[in-house]
Amino acid sequence: MKPLVRTAALSGYVELCRSLGIDPQTLMKRVGLDTAALAVQDRWISGAAAVRLLELSAADSGREDFGVRMARFRRFSNLGPVSLVVREEPDVRSAVGLLIRHQHMYNEILHARLSEADGLATLKVDLRLGEPARTRQATELAVGAFHRILHGFLSPQWQPLSVWFRHPTPADTTAHRQLFGPKVEFGREFDGLVFFADDLDAPNAMADPQLRAYARQYFETIAVPADTTVADRVRELIEVLLPSGRCSIEQVARSLGVDRRTVHRHLAASDETFSSLLNATRMELAEQFVANPRRSLTEIAELLGFSSLSAFSRWFSERFGCSPRAWRAGRGERQGPGQEPGRG
Repeated sequence: MKPLVRTAALSGYVELCRSLGIDPQTLMKRVGLDTAALAVQDRWISGAAAVRLLELSAADSGREDFGVRMARFRRFSNLGPVSLVVREEPDVRSAVGLLIRHQHMYNEILHARLSEADGLATLKVDLRLGEPARTRQATELAVGAFHRILHGFLSPQWQPLSVWFRHPTPADTTAHRQLFGPKVEFGREFDGLVFFADDLDAPNAMADPQLRAYARQYFETIAVPADTTVADRVRELIEVLLPSGRCSIEQVARSLGVDRRTVHRHLAASDETFSSLLNATRMELAEQFVANPRRSLTEIAELLGFSSLSAFSRWFSERFGCSPRAWRAGRGERQGPGQEPGRG
């Protein structure tokens, strides 16, 4: 079954379309949706259809910032039942952790993850549709929604240290800077927010300690378990542990609270091994990092957990058929000026 999203993901869509002079009903029909479905926020619709709708709407309105404008309509209530518990969490860290842990309850294409290192917190956002698709608008909407949530927990003056997007810079970044602040960067390695890790320790001013136990009790009766496999968890841990130089099956097993044999057994059931997942994750990240000329190859080697640049270069040549330097140069020639990285 293809991933679904709650209709609340399109909250504000009709209003925004009308303000921009485009017809929401016509556009929704083109992707097999109906505006009547938006009247009930807890209905589920095709995630791929919602993503295509945002891209069509951006093109029809001539607004590259359509997704960012949509983010301004986001409210806690759009999260559905999860919002009842999130509002009562004692601090920002536990609230964000709960949102990520139960993201499948409000959006099945959303895969967000939070990591902390050197006093910084990084909230990465990925959209997985199970099929090729342009996701620029939906990505900006998702990042904008998380920004709105953090903004609500912290203060009206709060801004992240930086906001990153993988896609190219739009012609007009006014709406992006109005929402996110001045530190918006495009053409980076991931989509998401970077902010001080101390912000996660901020108390939640909205929380009522007497209500928290009731909210948790209610939520446990309706919470739906995620279909997260051991392989999925191992992939996420590999990505987090690689830059530390401590990415081993022993460390992954400790993080999961099991022994290495248990990890091996679960991976074998999925026709995977730790080495296969490690190489696949490294290859995916290597393509992102090497394509970015602002990253030095020495820095990339460290981020991917290699002991030296020469070790990284040998590994890269075996996997990609050429050195990282040659791959970077050849990629630039293939893309040519003005093309989006990875789309040439």
